[in-house]
Order: sequence, then C-alpha cells, then structure tokens
Amino acid sequence: MTTGTFTVLNPSGFHARPTKVFVQAASAFPCKVSLSKNGKKVNGKSSLSILTLGIAVNDEVILETDGDQEEQALQELGALLTKIYEE
Repeated sequence: MTTGTFTVLNPSGFHARPTKVFVQAASAFPCKVSLSKNGKKVNGKSSLSILTLGIAVNDEVILETDGDQEEQALQELGALLTKIYEE
C-alpha cells in the first residue's frame, strides 16, 4: 500500500467535474483507491462517495493505493488532486 497527502488547489474545490475526471482515471488502475479527509475514508472509484467528503480548496486529502500499479496510480491521481481546473 502506498499513501500520499495532497492539498487541493482548485478554487472551487473538488466538485462534480474534477471528481468525474478523477474517478475515470482511478478506474483505469487495477489497484484499490481510497481518499480520506478528516478521518472519513471513501472509495476513490466512486464519484458519489468522493462528493460526500465535501473537498474544498486548500483541504488536505490522503490518497491510498493498494495493489497492482499502486505507485503509478498514486502519482497520476495525486496530480489530479492538485490540478487547477478551468471553470
């Protein structure tokens, strides 16, 4: 299992569109993907679960990947968490 902490930089937080992009990317990896915020851990391959975290700008999110390609998944998905999306 690999873990990383990432700060969300998107001014609107992690709303529907960035969540959709994240889930599509996460689903391409064979490993388990989880996101945690304030002690609440959810499935990183579920848009609805991620949206329940209410991730806002400057929130720190813990990303966990476990299984095949976990290192690559952590790097690529971590980059999506810190990406600034065009409105």
